[in-house]
Amino acid sequence: MRALARWHVWLGWLVGVPIVMWTATGLFMVAKPIEEVRGNHLRIAQNEEHETLPPGNPAPIAFQLENAAPIHSFETRMQRGRAVTFITYAEGTIERFDAITGTRIEPVSAAEARSIVAQEIIGGTSAERVTFFESDEVPVDFRRPMPVWRVTLEDGTHIYVGRETGDIEAVRTRWWRWFDIMWGLHIMDLSERQDTSHPVLILFAALASIGSLMGSILMFRRRRSRMAGRPRSGGT
Repeated sequence: MRALARWHVWLGWLVGVPIVMWTATGLFMVAKPIEEVRGNHLRIAQNEEHETLPPGNPAPIAFQLENAAPIHSFETRMQRGRAVTFITYAEGTIERFDAITGTRIEPVSAAEARSIVAQEIIGGTSAERVTFFESDEVPVDFRRPMPVWRVTLEDGTHIYVGRETGDIEAVRTRWWRWFDIMWGLHIMDLSERQDTSHPVLILFAALASIGSLMGSILMFRRRRSRMAGRPRSGGT
């Protein structure tokens, strides 16, 4: 038991910092509802999913795609009161077409991105600047390989609008960015913040579990020792 106690002390020194870090980051991440962290409360509800798609004519679109790259998928849905067909090519790029006329819709401009945010985000009219990022140069708080406009609001919130899709792809509040850092610390992956199963994390989690088990055993051992040392009632 003395050897076990010594091992427990050494393990405590080794895994104490990760345990405190896991607890502190976990407390931070549960301090606000995940919907608020993701900025869902800033999105203005759209009624487009209840609108009926008008019958489209695929012929004009097909004519324009005769010499196009291989197509991966396509989808037709309502976007701001307009029936739009989204063509996703095998290489990953996306093009939009008017589902009725077949007219190609131009990629979103900076002015359009600002207008979209103003219409669909609470406080979106307070945009300070609009910045474009290519798919291979997106900021760390977006991390998706697609060309986007970042609209920065006065309170520091980042709204990402897809240049090809015309959709609001992500809302990143200041709280979200702190949440992202805490998540990286929690899983011990500050570079990508995605790997939840790597050797360092598994090692420290295993050592922390062993240390907790040792502490539980020692707790009951000390409890028995104290009770054995107490004088019996009625003894002479």
